[in-house]
Amino acid sequence: MKNAITVDLEDWYNVYNFSRVIKREDWAKLESRVERNTERLLGILSKRGVKATFFVLGWIAERRPGLVRDIESAGHEIASHGYSHRLLTEMTPDSFSDELAQSLGILKGIVKQAVVGFRAPSFSLTQKTMWAVEILRRNGIKYDSTAFPTTIHPDYGLGGSPLTIHELAEGFWEVPLSCLPVLKWNIPFSGGGYFRILPYALTKKFFESFNRKTGPVVFYLHPWELDPGQPRVRGVPWSKRFRHYVNLDKTEARLDLLLGDFEFATIRDVLGR
Repeated sequence: MKNAITVDLEDWYNVYNFSRVIKREDWAKLESRVERNTERLLGILSKRGVKATFFVLGWIAERRPGLVRDIESAGHEIASHGYSHRLLTEMTPDSFSDELAQSLGILKGIVKQAVVGFRAPSFSLTQKTMWAVEILRRNGIKYDSTAFPTTIHPDYGLGGSPLTIHELAEGFWEVPLSCLPVLKWNIPFSGGGYFRILPYALTKKFFESFNRKTGPVVFYLHPWELDPGQPRVRGVPWSKRFRHYVNLDKTEARLDLLLGDFEFATIRDVLGR
């Protein structure tokens, strides 16, 4: 079974966990590590012959168009991650529409392929932001991969959302991040901090169970998760520091194991293009 592997293309300082400490207007003053980390990730994927879907932050694409072209040239799918990494819950329909158009315009000027996928920053699709679906459809987006069908995370989650890929509207698909049902909870396991916190043996068992009972896993990670040498940010609550920095030195080895143990492809390929 082909699982979907996805990458949220952003730098270490773009993350939501640091948003109360690092202001957007200061991003350009900070050390950028996204190119070296992405090149490292591309090398790992190439070694295993795996193509991924890269959800590209517009702010990064605007400043690193050559990096986005390199990703496309390597055969990966390019999708949108918005422009400024603002959460849907922080935007109005009008401001989201403007940001989406800005992101898509930047990507259109860089890549040759049509951009048909979207992921909101920090999985911020909630019952209150479902208005975003119609805006995405109007802009030519064919699928969203934002829904996290869990209620156990303090910052995001779409409780009651299906665990499987499903049609949200005619011709428009939701590709949710994977969670494993355990008793009355849906337990996230499919990437990011979960991948770094859980022992690899448990992640593997969760993958096998999800593939057997539910379908393809939708896995995600960020280039900064391969970078244990990135700057340490002060003034962030302990829980957010832990989620960001835990086991960064183990990500590369675990990812290589995962790519060897399971089949992966882009979301577009998992959906049958």
